[in-house]
Parts: sequence; structure tokens; C-alpha cells
Amino acid sequence: MAKIKVLDSNITIVKNLEEDYISLTDIANSKDGEQRAADVIKNWIRNRGTLEFIGTWEQMYNSDFKVVEFDHFKMNAGLASFVLSPGKWIEQTNAIGITVKAGRYGGTYAHKDIAFEFASAINPVFKLYLIKEFQRLKEDELKQLGWDIKRNLTKINYRIHTDAIKENLLPKTLTPKQINFVYATEADILNVALFGMTAKEWRDKNSNEKGNIRDQANVYQLVCLANLESLNAHLISEGLGQAERLGKLNQVAVTQMQILIKDDTLKKIEKK
Repeated sequence: MAKIKVLDSNITIVKNLEEDYISLTDIANSKDGEQRAADVIKNWIRNRGTLEFIGTWEQMYNSDFKVVEFDHFKMNAGLASFVLSPGKWIEQTNAIGITVKAGRYGGTYAHKDIAFEFASAINPVFKLYLIKEFQRLKEDELKQLGWDIKRNLTKINYRIHTDAIKENLLPKTLTPKQINFVYATEADILNVALFGMTAKEWRDKNSNEKGNIRDQANVYQLVCLANLESLNAHLISEGLGQAERLGKLNQVAVTQMQILIKDDTLKKIEKK
């Protein structure tokens, strides 16, 4: 809920169906201190021109609108005996452009398109100021949204470049026992050198995650992994055994990750 001040009147705005709905009751009360808001709204809604407007609006935006019932109201509009209230309109036509609320902020509300039309009937000058203040409210909301997004992105980036780097990105130096352990595949040699675990060990610890250990890698780790693959191929051609290669690959992974996380180009990619 929000309130805007239009001339000397407070106008309430609420969200309904993810859209802004403006209080017709507040607008009606702004008319020369008018306290019979319900009667003002009833007199307005029974008008043929009003019915044409709100009926057309419903047909444009409401697939469940009951056109037959609408035509019945339109045929009787203008007759002295014709009486129509917002509640009756909503109940019989399944309209969504106007709504009636009870409680603390109760009253009759309408989609901004319809509310502006109602304001024209009440006071054209008031309508102009209403539109101006409504637009100002929307501009303020956009500024607030932009500030919130920027603030949250700053928090995310801060977390990525501090705790996440310290705790998750930098590979752990392997123990002699880990280095001497025989791993089944060359892929797992790289996984252990960079991530400190095999693909199976990662799946066992992350059973709810989709993909595999490399699918979850960040841009820093992917760059380092590509370098390790090339280096491992070279070390194999040199005839180094698995344990010796693992020790060297792990040392390179630690060194390269320390360099990569400071690279401005990769930081920009990581933020996208």
C-alpha cells in the first residue's frame, strides 16, 4: 500500500493482481469535502458512458468478463430506475478493473486506467494533479528498485571476492598421502589437483546438485582447469608417474588460482 497527496487529499494506492489500483473512495471524498463517496461512485458507474468505458476495458484485459451481463447493464443505463453499485457490477460481470475492499483501508478501488477516468468525472483539474503525483510515485519506486538491485549485487560481489575466494576458490595443498593415492582416471587427477576431490566424492557430498563437479566450477576454476589439462598432457609425455604429476599439478593450481582471482578481466566475466 502507498499514499500520495493530491492537492489537499490523501489518495491510497494498493496492489491488486500485480497492478496499481487507486482508491475511488478517496478521490470521491476529495470533491468539495464530499463524504458520500459511495453515492458518488454509484452515480458515476450507472452512467452509460462509464459503462461503455469500463466494459471495453474489461473486454481488453479480462478473458473471463461476462459480456452478456454487461450488455444487459448497458441497455438499462439511462433509465431512472437503473441502479448499479461496484459490488453488483463485479459480482454479475466477473469484472476485475474495479474491486471493493473491507477493513482498515476499505473502500472501492479501480485500476489506474479506470481511476483516472473517474477523476475526470469528479474534477478534471484534480485528475491532472493525480496523474502527476502517481507518476512521481512510480519514478521513486524505480529509483528504489535500482538502489536495491545495486545494493544486493554489491553484497553478492563482496561475498564472491572475499569469503568465497578464501574458502572455496583457492585449491588446498594436497597431503603426501593424497598425492600417493592411485586415482582411476586422468580426469580425476585434474579434479583432485584443483578441487581436492574426485568426481565421485563430489557427487557423494552434493547428491542434490545437478550435473557434475565441473558443471559447478566458476570462471576462475575453468580457466585453471584448461591450463592443467595442457600441463598434464606435457607431463605424461615426459614420462612422469601419476603421483608426481598430481603433486606438480596441485602446486600449479594453487599458484594460478592466486593469480587468476586478481585478474580484472575474469572479474568482469564472473559478474555477468
